[in-house]
Amino acid sequence: MLRLADVDEQVIRNLLRRYALQLEHIAEGETIPGSYWGETEAGLIGSTVFARSDTPLHSLLHEACHLIVLPVERRAQVHTDATDSIAEEDAACYLQIILADSLPGVGRDRLMTDMDAWGYTFRLGSARAWFENDADEARDWLEARSLLPAS
Repeated sequence: MLRLADVDEQVIRNLLRRYALQLEHIAEGETIPGSYWGETEAGLIGSTVFARSDTPLHSLLHEACHLIVLPVERRAQVHTDATDSIAEEDAACYLQIILADSLPGVGRDRLMTDMDAWGYTFRLGSARAWFENDADEARDWLEARSLLPAS
């Protein structure tokens, strides 16, 4: 499973900056603020994504995408749990797969493999099957809000 330490952190910072988000790198062994799942999983508070070197990259991207899909005015209210909306959850999953293609050495194939290994659950049994065959509503939701990066 790819972790923050496996990629160029500056590339991640630049990606997040495009969406007016920040990455705060937490020291090894410290608790990650705003982490819904605890342990090594990324956390959210306001417009900041918190992660350690051992944070799975899919977790960092997923939490960042939760903030990206939120209207900017709602971000300030986020602490740990970004939404209970199924549409926003699906949009975050779809967008994290798309954004993985902009990260050298990552890409959607690797990210979807890591999502499956972590235990994301999709009706069709895998992240790839969902993304390729069942994610039309998530893509349409993102397109309606102009949240998909230009191809």
